[in-house]
Amino acid sequence: MSCCESCKPKTKILAVIFDLDGTILDTERLTKGLLKEYLAKYGKEVDMEREEKKRMGMTQKESAAAIVKDYAVPLTPDQYIKEITPMYREKWLQAKPLPGANRLMKHLHKHGVPFALASNSLREYIDAKISLQKGWKEYFSVILGSDQVKSGKPSPDLFEEAAKRMGVTAAHSLVIEDSLVGVQAANAAKMKVVAVPSYSETDCYALADSVLHSLLEFQPEQWGLPPFDDWVDNALPIEPIHVTIVSANGSVCEVIENGVSALSDQIFGVYFGWAKVDLHKRFKVVVSIGWDQCSCISKRKFHICIIDGNIDCISSQQSQLTLVGYICGLNSKDITSMTVEVLEEYKSVANASMDLPMFVQNSYEPLLSEACALED
Repeated sequence: MSCCESCKPKTKILAVIFDLDGTILDTERLTKGLLKEYLAKYGKEVDMEREEKKRMGMTQKESAAAIVKDYAVPLTPDQYIKEITPMYREKWLQAKPLPGANRLMKHLHKHGVPFALASNSLREYIDAKISLQKGWKEYFSVILGSDQVKSGKPSPDLFEEAAKRMGVTAAHSLVIEDSLVGVQAANAAKMKVVAVPSYSETDCYALADSVLHSLLEFQPEQWGLPPFDDWVDNALPIEPIHVTIVSANGSVCEVIENGVSALSDQIFGVYFGWAKVDLHKRFKVVVSIGWDQCSCISKRKFHICIIDGNIDCISSQQSQLTLVGYICGLNSKDITSMTVEVLEEYKSVANASMDLPMFVQNSYEPLLSEACALED
C-alpha cells in the first residue's frame, strides 16, 4: 500500500494517545444491556436513546449521579456504583480488542513510537479491563485514569498529562478516540485527533481531523509515522471474526444471541473467509459488512459473494462465517453496487490469499473445536 501525493503527512507525530472503551477494547457493546437488567430490579425501564447520547464519555461518578437522578433509583450514587460494578467487571473480562487495535499498537511498539492510554475510567477499572489483553500493560508508556488528573474528558487534562509524561508537545501528539467528549478533549489540548466513532456517535465527524470506520483504515504515514508492512499483496491478515448468519429470500441477516450482536460497530468493510454450513461443508466467501442507511433503526447490512459456488449453497439455513482477511473499506458502497470488474478483483484477491498459511491457520480453529466436541 503506497501513499499518494494527497496522503502526504499532515504533521509529524511523535507519540499517540489512545482512549480505551469503544476505541481499542470492545467493552461498550458487551455492557450495553447491563443497565436495563439492573434497573429492572427497581421496576425502572431504561431509555436507550438517552443512555447512548448522554452518558458517552462521562466519568463513573458523573454517570452514577445522573442515572440515580434520571431514574429515581432509591440509592446514593456510591451505593449504585457498589451494586452495579461487579456486573461490569464480569463483562470486562470477556471484552476483545477492536479491529486493528493490536495491529497498530504492535506496529508503534516495533518502531519505538511511544503511546499512552488515557481513559475516563478509574485507573483501577482500566487495569481490570486490560488485565487479560496480552502485552497491553507493557506496551503503554503511560496509563492514566480520570482519578489521576483534576478533570476527566472533555477537559484536556488527561491528554495533556499523558503527553507531558511521554515528553512530547501537544503539536506532536495524536489522539485516537471514539466519543464526542474525547474528541472535544483532544481539541482543547490542541492535539490532532482521529475519531473511530460508533454508528450512533456521529457528532464526532465535524470536530476530528480524520474519521475512520475502524483502525484497519488507519494509515500511519499520513501522520509522519512508519507505514504498515503487513499487507500480503492486496490482502491484510486479521484476527478472525466469527458471526452466525442466515440467508433467506436474497437477504442476509446476523443471528443475534441474547440481544447482543457478535460484531462491534467498527467491523465495516470488505472481508473474506469461509462460510461453514456444517462440519463437512464450507465455502470461500467475500463479504461486505456495512449499515442499512434506509432503515429507521440501525441495522447491519451484509452482502455475500460465494467464490467457489453460488448463494444457494447457504440459502435458507444458518451458516458460520469466519472472516480472516480484510481488503478495504466500503466508502458508503456495498458489494451489490460494485462493478463486475471490482468484484472479480476482490474474489481473485481472496481466493489467492486463502491458500496462504497466515490466512489458513486461524480459520480451522472453529472446525477443530467442533470435531473435538463430537469425539468427546
